[in-house]
Amino acid sequence: MRILVTGATGNVGRMVVDELLALGATSVRALTVDPAKAALPPGVEVVRGFVGRPATLASALAGVDRMYLAPHPASAFEVCRLAAEAGVRHIVDMAGAKGEHWQVVEDAVEACGVAFTHLEPGEFMANADLWAPQIRAGDVVRDAGADVVNAPVAQEDIAAVAARVLLSADDHAGRSYELTGPEALSRRQKVAAIGRALGRDLEYVEVADEEARSLFRSVMGEYGDWYLDGLTQLAAHPQAAVSTVADLLGRPAMTYEEWARRHSDLFR
Repeated sequence: MRILVTGATGNVGRMVVDELLALGATSVRALTVDPAKAALPPGVEVVRGFVGRPATLASALAGVDRMYLAPHPASAFEVCRLAAEAGVRHIVDMAGAKGEHWQVVEDAVEACGVAFTHLEPGEFMANADLWAPQIRAGDVVRDAGADVVNAPVAQEDIAAVAARVLLSADDHAGRSYELTGPEALSRRQKVAAIGRALGRDLEYVEVADEEARSLFRSVMGEYGDWYLDGLTQLAAHPQAAVSTVADLLGRPAMTYEEWARRHSDLFR
């Protein structure tokens, strides 16, 4: 059984490769734009290509049974059509909450007629890098939406779920899995958890209106307004934690504070 991991040098895709190998997969093919720089583990078949350029995928898809599809909405329909034509029998995609920005990925997967499993993570814990420059500079974090609540998930857990689903795909065909961390937290609570992980007492200072927009634009550029508008929507519809990660992996999902400890160098 050959498994193709697209986006294999991305934040999640690279972890999917490692998880597959750890679980004993012996035929893993990794798609990357630059095989020479990929530094993927021995035993992984590395091929050149990019899901954003479907014309580069013919050789990567040849002989593939199952595929992890990294999210790239603009090319999703064409990539999935090519996968179906090449004989791929199951696609595990990473999308997001139904009806939102990543919905096109799920639509494309379902339209191609191949068996599928949708992974629907919420916000990544790694989005805490938004605060990293302020935390590296001092003990005050200026931010918006102090009491907005969601249940962010560790990318490590997303990858672990993806690998297990790929290896037992028949048990998960047609399923959609919402993936969250084990606890719903406000932004103020997240900053406090990072402080505990670092052994520091971080002060959270809320900003609003144009000051907030200016702050987010300075960190996120053109995506600043989009992210801030998303916080407004989340304030009206808080995200609760679900147990899917623990149910699928047979272990607890990573907590926010544990994630911060593992990635403490980001804030130092």
